[in-house]
Amino acid sequence: MYIMARLFPLVIGAMLFNASSAGASAGSASQVPPRDQIPAESQWHLTDIYANEGAWQADFDKLRGYLPLMSSYKGKLAEPPHNLAECLELRDKIGVIGGKLYAYARLHRDENAAVTKYQALTGKMESLLTEAGTASAFIEPEILAMPDADLAKIRKNDPALNEYSFYFDNLERQKKHVLSPAEEELLSLSGEATQTPENVFNMLSHADMTFPDVTDAKGNKLALSEGLYHSYIMSPDRTLREQSFKALFGTYNSYRNTFAATLNGSVKKNIFYARARKYDSVLGSSLAGDNISPEVYDNLITTVDNNLGPLQRYVALKKKVLGLSNIHMYDLYTPLVPSATMKFEYPEGLKLIHSALAPLGPEYALILDKGLSSGWVDVYENKGKQTGAYSWGVYSVHPYVLLNFHGQYDDVSTVAHEMGHAIHSYYSFSNQPYINSNYATFAAEVASTTNEVLLIDYMLKTTTDKQQKLFLLNQYLENIRGTVYRQTMFAEFEKMIYAKSEQGETLTADSLDAMWHDLNVKYYGPNITIDKEIDVEWARIPHFYWDFYVYQYVTGYSAATALADQLQTQGLPSQERYLGFLKSGGSDYPINILKKAGVDMSSPAPIEVTLKKFSSLLDQLESLLKQQ
Repeated sequence: MYIMARLFPLVIGAMLFNASSAGASAGSASQVPPRDQIPAESQWHLTDIYANEGAWQADFDKLRGYLPLMSSYKGKLAEPPHNLAECLELRDKIGVIGGKLYAYARLHRDENAAVTKYQALTGKMESLLTEAGTASAFIEPEILAMPDADLAKIRKNDPALNEYSFYFDNLERQKKHVLSPAEEELLSLSGEATQTPENVFNMLSHADMTFPDVTDAKGNKLALSEGLYHSYIMSPDRTLREQSFKALFGTYNSYRNTFAATLNGSVKKNIFYARARKYDSVLGSSLAGDNISPEVYDNLITTVDNNLGPLQRYVALKKKVLGLSNIHMYDLYTPLVPSATMKFEYPEGLKLIHSALAPLGPEYALILDKGLSSGWVDVYENKGKQTGAYSWGVYSVHPYVLLNFHGQYDDVSTVAHEMGHAIHSYYSFSNQPYINSNYATFAAEVASTTNEVLLIDYMLKTTTDKQQKLFLLNQYLENIRGTVYRQTMFAEFEKMIYAKSEQGETLTADSLDAMWHDLNVKYYGPNITIDKEIDVEWARIPHFYWDFYVYQYVTGYSAATALADQLQTQGLPSQERYLGFLKSGGSDYPINILKKAGVDMSSPAPIEVTLKKFSSLLDQLESLLKQQ
């Protein structure tokens, strides 16, 4: 359904951006102020969307009134010919108004979840958007059912349809995979039932499973949860790391057959949908929406597989620096150097960001200033506020950014990251009609990660404190290890399990364990003990229920690294290409837009640039450590 497809990806994207912002940690409850104690200049201006709730309600009523008019076009898109443009323009109008209505309600809700009024408004809008999606669901099947000559004639004779050229061409490209109305209805009806494997995974892993307590080196008994595991596995206390590792994966191992059944069910579901839509494979089906060739996916895996040497050298260095006779999987996340003291007041962090993003040019700097000083950003944590961070674009208004700033380096990096998303949305929304304004996930993380890379590169160039430089180098290496190497291993695992399942094999706990074990051996090499507990780690990864999604983390990071390198070395030509990428929105396929910006993701070059960067950073870290 078009309305849902145009609005809720903005919401999903916002939530996904949260993952990049883990550094925005919450303070203790006693330290967190109520909303009314946050300075007004540190709060976003939601009155830029609607001056008050009366104005919101007026637009809500207007949108609801458009729905019968939308339904009146059903069966009439081809005759009279002007109906097609009128219907598409009405759908876009509904999309723009719906986006504003939903953002106003949801962003107010995220300010303080305890305010039930905005919970109600958010739910009210979600229901109306579902109605809007239902009212417009006929449009694309009806367009695709038109004879090609008739549609071509309508497009040629109606100038109002010119801005929909890419939309029509993209629909035509996927036409052979759209089924008859009756078949489409059946597939739609099956959706709720076939979601069961992922629902079971979520309930089992997030609700029903409990973990035993663990003990640290001093004999203290500590509770274990998924959230606490993240901090324990990075602890300098090796006893705590080992106990946490064995307790967490031991618990997953107890449910390994159930997790294998849910993952097998999810894979079979995706195979069913891909074959029903006449795709050769689930990989082809998953990449088709963005017109990405499976060769891009295969190229990523091959390139990383051919460059595992630096990762294995990093493991060997970690073993040496930590003074371990044997390094285990539970040692892998331990920082090589203690955290350096790096505290920043918010204005100080903004000055760093401005300096670091100078390679993006003066026009970008002006928009950055505008966003940071004009009510786009909600800066500090308050009681009831949504945790983490995100960017949220509102077409016809401006983007918004939610932060929970606490003054750590990660918080400064989060500001740079989220403003990258925000300015991407600003450029896209300012330069594209609504139909082409929403950029693809494949490109979404590029703009944000480019800012992150520029910031840490700037910090490494300008930081004179040795301990801080060691901290930054370690963090940079961990970013690449976790995003490029680890997510590529995830992507390779997905390719393996789908290949087996598409050949008729059932995925069992034993076969999944064996594949995961072998990949860890291949990636991390001979310098680390691949503990048997890690074999069941596949059971913990929710991304495997989002078919062939994780590779985009790698392509996004690699594209950003290559673009940041160009921006720092090539000057104005690179700036112009990069701003062209931001302005393009969704007006072309993401791989074409990125190619014009200067990175060809169908080639190994951007990935190789990133892996060479990893090797160079490792050289710098080794050299600095020798000076201690």
